[in-house]
Amino acid sequence: MKEVTTIAGQLGEEYNLTKAEKKKLLILICSVLLFSVMNGTMFMIAVPDIAVSFALLPSQVSWVVTGYIIIYAIGALMYGKLADIYPLKTLLTIGLSLFALGSILGFFSPNYILVVLSRIIQAAGASSIVALVFIVPSRYFPEERGRVLGIVSSTMAFASGIGPVIGGFVAGAIGWKFLFLISACVIVTIPFFRIWMPEEDRKTGKVDFLGALFVAVAVATLILFITTFNWWFIGISIGFFCLFAWRIFTKDDPFINPDLFRNAPYRTTIISGFLAIMTMFGMMIMMPLMLSEVNELNTLFIGLTLFPGAMAAALTGKWAGILTDLRGGKQVVYIAYALMILGFFLLSTFIGSSAWVLSIVIIISYISFPFIQTATASLIASALPRNEMGVGMGIYNLFNFMSGAFGGAVIAKMLDYDSSFLLNPLSVAEGNEMIYSNVFIGLLVLTVLNGFYFHSAFKKQEG
Repeated sequence: MKEVTTIAGQLGEEYNLTKAEKKKLLILICSVLLFSVMNGTMFMIAVPDIAVSFALLPSQVSWVVTGYIIIYAIGALMYGKLADIYPLKTLLTIGLSLFALGSILGFFSPNYILVVLSRIIQAAGASSIVALVFIVPSRYFPEERGRVLGIVSSTMAFASGIGPVIGGFVAGAIGWKFLFLISACVIVTIPFFRIWMPEEDRKTGKVDFLGALFVAVAVATLILFITTFNWWFIGISIGFFCLFAWRIFTKDDPFINPDLFRNAPYRTTIISGFLAIMTMFGMMIMMPLMLSEVNELNTLFIGLTLFPGAMAAALTGKWAGILTDLRGGKQVVYIAYALMILGFFLLSTFIGSSAWVLSIVIIISYISFPFIQTATASLIASALPRNEMGVGMGIYNLFNFMSGAFGGAVIAKMLDYDSSFLLNPLSVAEGNEMIYSNVFIGLLVLTVLNGFYFHSAFKKQEG
């Protein structure tokens, strides 16, 4: 309860929303978050169909996903910073308008260049949603922050699970372009945001656009390096990160205050959250590959196999939020790590089993996602002063996206190799199944080490 009291004290009673107003606002932000997350997962399923439509090589068609991820990650940071100055209502109106515009343009795109441009415009808008929905609980629901964050995390888990199923069905039944029309539906929510969101004044401060440019290029080229392993990109990224570091230490009002990184609880949570989300995304990326190669399932049945895990995560997110409010974020982080360790061990052990067995086993790993996301977001909010809440959450979201890209790239590289031995003595995997079993053990070990780091870092800060 200490965390909730702290944040409530920072925010005061500035937004006296009624219970009915809070309920409407929560439904609204979860609705647009659903479309935002689904938009990413639906198109991952549709990439092969897009390649066929325009006769593209894999390296060419990958820009449908890569371009989206780059802008989405950068946008989450930018909108977070802007939220410290401008009203959330204004930022969401701009973001939702861009999201809808990109979706409509994508549906009518006659060539691949316009499809990629549409995806970039979509990302520029959709990133506002994921950036700002993590700020809304702390700003408008200070006494119920954990519960609301739990519902937000549940929505993300549900969207991640249902996205591939809907994407595979729509793309297979009526064509991949109709996925754009699904995302365009967000346009109907704009009037409700204008009516239901609280009025806010513009706050003091300004945006250091040169610093923003430096960090945007640095992040973009780092993601390009992660996805392509082209060493030119890492050199450019390091160069722009150095320029960004010079800028924030020499500018009076920098894009990111360097004191933010001296905040020990914030720094610890960012690092630990990065490693946790990296392992989770690694698992989520590896599962479809494993079900395709080992169990020989098609896209639709892969989605159906993963669906129960996503639904379980959606259902347990509310309880993750309630526990966070009652017990505090740190205790819930430990629960998440325990679930991850157990889940990775069981997945490693049951590699090669029937799809229905794996569908049950994967539930344990999936339900750890809302626990880790709710708890870390709550800890971040507790560690930040109000005037840095937006940019702090923006960095948190940026690190989450970076961890997903990094985890996917590392997992993909590891799966390129064969394995002649098993790290898990209880596993009955054989042949090409062995590498999957071993990678899950690797994720387990990384989670254990991350747990020790998280515990020792906070213990040191409290001591």
